[in-house]
Amino acid sequence: MKINVEVEDHRNLLEWSAVSLDNSTLPIDMRFNDGHRLSIIVYSILMVFSSIGNITVLVLILKRRKSSPSRINTALMHLAIADLLVTFLTMPLEIGWAYTVQWKAGDAMCRIMTFFRTFGLYLSSFVLVCISIDRYYAVLKPLHLTGIDRRGKFMLSAAWMGATLCSMPQMMVFQVEHHPNITWYEQCITYNVLKTHTHEILYAAFGMLMMYAIPLIVIIFTYASILMEIFRKTKESFGSDRIRRSSLGFLGKAKIRTLKMTIIIVLVFFICWTPFYVMMMWYWYDREAAIHVDQRVQRGLFIFACTNSCMNPIVYGVFNIRTRRTAMQTRPRLATLDSRQSGISTPTVESKLPAIEISLRNLE
Repeated sequence: MKINVEVEDHRNLLEWSAVSLDNSTLPIDMRFNDGHRLSIIVYSILMVFSSIGNITVLVLILKRRKSSPSRINTALMHLAIADLLVTFLTMPLEIGWAYTVQWKAGDAMCRIMTFFRTFGLYLSSFVLVCISIDRYYAVLKPLHLTGIDRRGKFMLSAAWMGATLCSMPQMMVFQVEHHPNITWYEQCITYNVLKTHTHEILYAAFGMLMMYAIPLIVIIFTYASILMEIFRKTKESFGSDRIRRSSLGFLGKAKIRTLKMTIIIVLVFFICWTPFYVMMMWYWYDREAAIHVDQRVQRGLFIFACTNSCMNPIVYGVFNIRTRRTAMQTRPRLATLDSRQSGISTPTVESKLPAIEISLRNLE
């Protein structure tokens, strides 16, 4: 009996030694490394800034909707909610996962959390598309506003539905698997579902198209069309005797504001997401070389993409609130000046300004 106990203890000691040896010689992506440390620090900082920024914008929008409801305020509210989902679901998940390295929450949570890992990101991209399409119709079709509120609600509903549908595959391709050789190591991965490198590329390409490429194309097309229309009508207006100097000044300011917003919209989305997808395409093309890139760089690129959720409240919230306040202060001055010049008292300035100015107001 004593001999058997000693043999069993010796066997256990050998097994624990083997586990310890395996743990120390695991591949770098299976051990806590500098990339994980970077994720924990940066995601924690991003959570603070993103929560403060998006909650502030959300509160301001909710207050403004009571007094002056508008389509852009509704869209900005949905954008803030999408970014808060990223802030309070995606970022904590990344922090916890980086700390534990392996997955320790079970198969059900693996599937649920990987769904929400992408849901907020999809929703944020789709809401940006809704905003760009809304402004496209406001400028290029200013006289066809019938049903525009219903169209806006439909587009936002489609954004939520689209984000849900695009995120659903996450629950099917991700599952908890044990390492075939190191059986005590568990991870939430696509292994045994996406069985070949081609399957991985196809699935990742679907995510890139829906979350990045298609939204970016739509955003660039709509805002480029808006700018071209503004420049065209402004050029025509300079040759018209009906335009007063006061309205010409407003047209110039409106054109500059729209141009600035367009550049910021496109650049922020492009700059935040492009490095991550360039790295992904390199991984598709030359996997062996890409996996040797520093772990801090690999993780840092996805973290940088998530900073888009911190930038959105600045670009859309603060900028729109500021420009709307400026426009509200400018309009009474224009109406007063126009009335003095004409000698006729008018209740509004719209009757004196060309269609382009009214179109530009639809942007606000």
